[in-house]
Amino acid sequence: RVAYGDRFFASVPEGLGYRIVNTPSWKAGPIARISFGRDASNGGSPFLLAGETDDLVGLGDIPATVELGGFVERRNGAFSLRAEARRGFGAHQGAIGDVSAAYARRFGKTLVTTGPRATFATADFVERYFGVDAGQAAASGLAAFDPDGGLVSYGAGATVVRPINNRVTTVFIANYERIAGDAAESP
Repeated sequence: RVAYGDRFFASVPEGLGYRIVNTPSWKAGPIARISFGRDASNGGSPFLLAGETDDLVGLGDIPATVELGGFVERRNGAFSLRAEARRGFGAHQGAIGDVSAAYARRFGKTLVTTGPRATFATADFVERYFGVDAGQAAASGLAAFDPDGGLVSYGAGATVVRPINNRVTTVFIANYERIAGDAAESP
């Protein structure tokens, strides 16, 4: 994670953003993320460390996509609510929305944050990642599938931040996410 002051931030899970509105209660601004796509030959992303599969053979690779949009966050004490909306430019042209809630608590120097989240998307996004067109059905042996947009996933996450010194901090991230809606019905 890279940050410049309390306005600019960049990381793989958060994307690249700038807080135009930056008060103790409200934060909002533009955001950019990269959707890293998928590799049909091993079923994974560029971050796949284990668990290769051939389940996606015949469905084709999906290259990386830049997603641009904005976010707004409301904080009230230890609680926060966040909404983010983005549009894809590249491998998908869909719109994606993320909503989340979080509770943060300090244990000495350690900060622990937990909470639920959900992702919604338009049919353009869901079709690209979970649909199976006629050509893909013939190549993969899967049934053709034309999904609609809506709820894509839901889950919960936890982050533990522990400073080691003034320049180095350790961060542990754990997430559970379940595919939902038409995406969950994909063959």
